[in-house]
Amino acid sequence: MGQRIMIVGNGDVPEGAAASIDAADRVIRFNGSRNFGAAGHRTDVVAVCNTGRPAKAMLSGSWGDSAAVQGCSEIWSVRDPQKFADMRGPLRVSHPELDDFCDDYTEGFAEFAERAGKGHRVVSRLVHDAVDAALVPFDPGRYVVPSSGMIVVAQVLADVLADPERRQDQIIVTGFSHEGWDGHPFDAERRLIASHIASGKLTRLDPDTHSSPSQGV
Repeated sequence: MGQRIMIVGNGDVPEGAAASIDAADRVIRFNGSRNFGAAGHRTDVVAVCNTGRPAKAMLSGSWGDSAAVQGCSEIWSVRDPQKFADMRGPLRVSHPELDDFCDDYTEGFAEFAERAGKGHRVVSRLVHDAVDAALVPFDPGRYVVPSSGMIVVAQVLADVLADPERRQDQIIVTGFSHEGWDGHPFDAERRLIASHIASGKLTRLDPDTHSSPSQGV
């Protein structure tokens, strides 16, 4: 019997789902963990946007004092520094308003993790590139980058596939609204996630059973 891995986005979760989330073997949350409490309390990993304004705001504010961050054992930086350094030039042309989008704060998160006695992981650009490729059949149109949620889902799927002892792990997603910044290809991501659910790679936290498979996120 494998582990239950819960990937909790910052959107709404089914009413009463907190207990099911907290009962998982591993819970991954994002950035400010805005639905912490309503979406349970257990937190093993906090995945962060480690570039641009979100990263700067987290490191310069009270993010590190939040219950989710205090309780986690790992920080994941979802944006490969070299990948985003390579993107800086093209973005100056295509999106000049994103002049600080590629500013890298990975070192700040690594230093925070070390001080707090937590692990720190940088998600490889290979995962980002694989997500870009996986989105192509779903007509993503023009976009800047995949969302952090999509990158983390891809990383967890890759981790499970790479370890034969983890093939029975159940990966459950919840709190993914697929709405927000227009630089993310949310409609294509919604359909990619739905395809993973249909193929059995993922499960959605169902509002009735809090664990059964469902077609969509």
